Amino acid sequence: MPSTDARRAAVLGSPIAHSLSPALHRAAYAELGLEDWSYGRFDVDEAALPGFIDGLDSSWAGLSLTMPLKRAVIPLLDEISESAASVEAVNTLVLTGDGRRLGDNTDIPGMIAALRERGVEKVESAAVLGAGATASSALAALSEICTGPVTAYVRSSARADEMRGWGERLGVDVRIAAWDAADEALRAPLVIATTPAGATDFLADSVPPAPGTLFDVLYEPWPTPLAMSWTLRGAPVVGGLDLLVHQAVLQVEQMTGRAPGPLAAMRVAGEAALAGRHPAVDG
Repeated sequence: MPSTDARRAAVLGSPIAHSLSPALHRAAYAELGLEDWSYGRFDVDEAALPGFIDGLDSSWAGLSLTMPLKRAVIPLLDEISESAASVEAVNTLVLTGDGRRLGDNTDIPGMIAALRERGVEKVESAAVLGAGATASSALAALSEICTGPVTAYVRSSARADEMRGWGERLGVDVRIAAWDAADEALRAPLVIATTPAGATDFLADSVPPAPGTLFDVLYEPWPTPLAMSWTLRGAPVVGGLDLLVHQAVLQVEQMTGRAPGPLAAMRVAGEAALAGRHPAVDG
């Protein structure tokens, strides 16, 4: 007979096959001795989300949510945290024993924790490359660690307006610059690249001799040309896997009630999963 203590969690999104979340969460359960816990992966789009959540029984502890569900889930929740409300994005759904649905955003504190791990506590200014959903979380993180202006490098006036709006909402002094001038961003004490793979490759040859800290939110492919150029100059780099692990640790803590989450074990699991996708080739 199955154990009555068995609990379930999963990551939802579309597409979802690439997600490293199962590797991270399962590693955490093993480290915490939660033998009856399981963590799955489901391809769910916005239209299917309400039905999926309504079909969850009491064995479910929570869900991790990725694109395109971070905003779509909000009307389905009973309560949303202040950080999630600040960027209108939920990546964590916790199901309580009394059936309530609680939404949170662990990307924001995950970014702050990943930067702190590299010794970045406060900066006087910063630059953000890109203006998508991750950029709004970056601004929310910067609202807590940046004491001066944040320059956002964007491709269109519509994106510029969005970033200004997020800045006003989050209390960040956002200044707009054209994407064509993105090489100027590389002189900032902290550069956060939130763009898709390949978008910042053209900047790799423009990194100054003594740059500040780069936070590139990509984890595959890794390292990006920009991150590699940064590393070759001996400067600190925070990568997408750092963010993924730190935000997942917070999800594990919320869903299991066990803190602190096993950061080291989760990082090893993430690195192993990525290495398995791209095995080294003997020359």
